[in-house]
Amino acid sequence: MKLGTLKSGGRDGTLVVVSRDLTQCATIAEVPTLQAALDEWDAAKSILQKIYDALNMGAADWAMPFDETAIHSPLPRAYQWADGSAYVRHVELVRKARGADMPESFWTDPLMYQGGSDAFIGPRDDIIAADEDWGIDFEAEVAVITGDVPMGVNPADALTYIRLIMLVNDVSLRHLIPGELAKGFGFFQSKPASAFSPVAVTPEALGDAWADGKLHMPLHSILNGQWFGHPNAGVDMTFDFGQLIAHAAKTRFLRAGTIIGSGTVSNADPATGSSCLAEKRMIETIESGAPITPFMAFGDHIRIEMKDDKGHSIFGAIEQKVVRYV
Repeated sequence: MKLGTLKSGGRDGTLVVVSRDLTQCATIAEVPTLQAALDEWDAAKSILQKIYDALNMGAADWAMPFDETAIHSPLPRAYQWADGSAYVRHVELVRKARGADMPESFWTDPLMYQGGSDAFIGPRDDIIAADEDWGIDFEAEVAVITGDVPMGVNPADALTYIRLIMLVNDVSLRHLIPGELAKGFGFFQSKPASAFSPVAVTPEALGDAWADGKLHMPLHSILNGQWFGHPNAGVDMTFDFGQLIAHAAKTRFLRAGTIIGSGTVSNADPATGSSCLAEKRMIETIESGAPITPFMAFGDHIRIEMKDDKGHSIFGAIEQKVVRYV
C-alpha cells in the first residue's frame, strides 16, 4: 500500500491512497490525515487497503490523477524525527578525512540525533538558505514511520512496529556543523527542514526488497542532471532499522508517527558513488589532500529516487532546487 498527503487541508494536509504505479489517488473521509491513520492503524489499514486494491484494479471511479507537485511530505509534521547513522563506513570516512581515529563503539552502538519535526518541506519544495557559505548539502536516506513502540523493545520485535517506509533528503549545512558540535550539545542550526518522498509504502508492498530490517534497493541521486550515486540501501548497513528503533526506545516510549532515519546511504564499493556531497569531498581529500567538489549553490537541484527492477519509481521522486532566502 502507498500513502501520500495532499498540501490542501491545513497543516497536516489530506491523506490520499496512491496506486501502485503512482498515477491515481483517492481521499478517504473516514481517515483524514496520515497521523490519524497511524493512531488507529489496525482499523484504518483495512479501510485504506480496500481503496488501494480498487485503485490498482481500475475499479475506483472516484479516483483522481496523482500529482507529485501537489504533495507534501507524507507527514507534514511529526511528533518525533530521529536520524541515525547506520552506514558506519560513512562515519569512518568523515573521521579519516580529518585524521581522527574512530572509536570501536561506533560499530556496536548507533549514532543518533533528534531533528526538528514541527515542519517538514514537501518533496518538490525548494531548499531555502540565506547563505551559500553555510555549505549546503543533500543527504539521501531511507526512513521508517513507526506505530506505538514500547520502551526497552528488542531489535527483532522493534521491526514489527514499522508501519511505513519512505525516502529522505536530510539537508545539512556543513560549515555550521563543526561550531555546533564543538559546543558539545549536538545539531540545531546546521539541520534545517528535511523533505520526504511523495509516498510512504507499507513493508509488504515492497516484497523481497524489504528483508531483515533493510531496504535492498539502489538509492539514486542525480545532481544538476548528472549521476551522483546509486548505493544499495541494504548493503553495508551496519545497524538495521530494528536496531535503530530499539536504540531510540531504550529509555522512552515512541509514539505512533515517530520517524527514524537511516543516515546517509553509503557503500564500500566506490563504483556506487555517494549519497551526499560531504562524502564525495571526504574521498577526494583522502585521495588528493583536498576536496574538489563544491557544496550546493543557489540554482542547483537534486533528485533522489528509488526504482524497482522494471525501472518504475517506488516512492516517487524528491526533486528540489536551492534558492536564496529573502
